[in-house]
Amino acid sequence: MSIKKASSALISVFHKDGLEPIIKKFQELGITIYSTGGTEKFIKDLGVDVVPVEDVTSYPSILGGRVKTLHPKVFGGILNRQDNESDVAQLEEFEIPQLDIVIVDLYPFEKTVASGASEQDIIEKIDIGGISLIRAAAKNFKDVLCVSSMEDYSDFLNVISEGNGSTSLEDRKRFAAKSFNVSSHYDTAIFNYFNKNHDIAALKISETNGKVLRYGENPHQKGFFFGDFDAMFDKLHGKELSYNNLLDVDAAVNLMLEFKNDEPTFAILKHNNACGLAQRSTLHQAYVDALAGDPVSAFGGVLISNKKIDKATAEEIHTLFCEVVIAPSYSSDALEILKGKKNRIILIQNEVEMPEMTVRTCLNGILLQEKDHRTDTLEGLQYVTDTRPSEQDLEDLIFASKLCKHTKSNTIVIAKNKQLCASGTGQTSRVDALNQAIHKAKSFNFDLKGAVMASDAFFPFPDCVEIANKSGISSVIQPGGSIKDQLSIDYCNENSVSMVMTGTRHFKH
Repeated sequence: MSIKKASSALISVFHKDGLEPIIKKFQELGITIYSTGGTEKFIKDLGVDVVPVEDVTSYPSILGGRVKTLHPKVFGGILNRQDNESDVAQLEEFEIPQLDIVIVDLYPFEKTVASGASEQDIIEKIDIGGISLIRAAAKNFKDVLCVSSMEDYSDFLNVISEGNGSTSLEDRKRFAAKSFNVSSHYDTAIFNYFNKNHDIAALKISETNGKVLRYGENPHQKGFFFGDFDAMFDKLHGKELSYNNLLDVDAAVNLMLEFKNDEPTFAILKHNNACGLAQRSTLHQAYVDALAGDPVSAFGGVLISNKKIDKATAEEIHTLFCEVVIAPSYSSDALEILKGKKNRIILIQNEVEMPEMTVRTCLNGILLQEKDHRTDTLEGLQYVTDTRPSEQDLEDLIFASKLCKHTKSNTIVIAKNKQLCASGTGQTSRVDALNQAIHKAKSFNFDLKGAVMASDAFFPFPDCVEIANKSGISSVIQPGGSIKDQLSIDYCNENSVSMVMTGTRHFKH
């Protein structure tokens, strides 16, 4: 039968929040309740009759509560097939009660791991009985409805109330799907805890927060976002974020992490690359100089700041059409100004733990790698030319290197006085990338005399340093590692150009 009238329920939950209305509804409907431990006490304290599982199994909770429901009389009551005469006969033979509803809320394994608890505490939060009850009840959805999370209490209460104690096959199957989502996610979290060093070459990803986007990269493509966006951002204003918005926001956040604790820094990104970046004594000036880097590309871009956005900065931003503005906070008058554009997305970025790995599809599989957490520092530089960079050069070289790391390869970044002058992005030739950057910088009237250049990978020939020098660039930062490094070093020495090497390549494909 597709419609089943429930006469009994087993409840064994960790979280009791939201459970009371369900208990009262069961009492009203005359549904017999079986329970264990803390849940049993909770039900008794509500003044509702409850049958201890121990009365059914004739076996106490043992091993400090590790074994309570793991018994044939419990699982027989869940897994029996009501349309199978042999199953029904065995229920009667062994005095096993039929269980029509199972409500379980698992031990909080992920929260315990996130709390920094000891390994022993974490191990004790691996639910055994609960996960087994969920799998059994969900498997037998033809006869049993399984509620597997406190997040589903309200949904279940509506179902049982509207059906006056009866459930449909459609509802039972729907709750079964939810249950297997819970169980698979739980097992994934446990596996990833044990395999955090990736000693086992297996990839398991589970995200239970999913959102359907308007479309993907283009309108004819479906798009989804899986993750806890609301934990990372407080969205204060604007339209829904698109697939492309999210990619640009990701690029912006990762770039600004390089400047998190620095002086006021502002970046403008377009298609995952920075078209403007500047660091100044005030945020207002940082924005003005970031915009000067490429006011054309900034149209429709994503803006991000490492400091609170004030009124003066907001007034400047408001004159630009931009899709998204991100900051750690906003003054009240700045927020009022920025909200003046109906669709402008305004985000406050919160402190959250970021993923350690990057994942992308490749061919008929998946590529997984550690994030590029290495940032070039003054301490790690190798001074390879006779001419040494000045103090200002060194500051600009590190500034340019941080930006270069977050720009699509092949890339060249040109900077001066902690301002992005231009970059050449995603080129098949490093010479093309440099020429693109020089052309762009000059088109926006930047004087490149005394500017610095950063490259994401080594120079196989001295052509790039020669082109840079003839454009006025006086200092270069690059990984080094080419068998022909000496050719570039020799050119720099002959032309009084300073060059440092980092030993670290920063490809970004």
